[in-house]
Amino acid sequence: MKKILFLFITAVVLLAALWYAFVYFVSYSEGTRSGELIKFSHKGFVFKTWEGEISQGISGAQIFSFSVESNDKDVIKKMEDLQGHYVKLVYFERFSTLPWLGDTKYFVTDVVKEQSPHQ
Repeated sequence: MKKILFLFITAVVLLAALWYAFVYFVSYSEGTRSGELIKFSHKGFVFKTWEGEISQGISGAQIFSFSVESNDKDVIKKMEDLQGHYVKLVYFERFSTLPWLGDTKYFVTDVVKEQSPHQ
């Protein structure tokens, strides 16, 4: 009985580790998006995550929500400095997300200030 319980617990732990590794390391897609950086905040009650939004349209009808991993200090600093400016985001999309990583499946890895096409 102890051997069966040990094998069951080992299998559950191994499956959980494989799922976590898949979610964290495998990206579904990657690309760039441009828009006005309208929101960037450090939020959460139990897990504090960095979340932001860019407006991709003139009326603000197209909002792209994204997350930034807490260990990307350079990207976080750039986001804080570029608040309210037109930016280009380089991102990757995960299959799923985990509560301590962010609220969205889109994770920004770089941000560059760009000239707004509306001016």
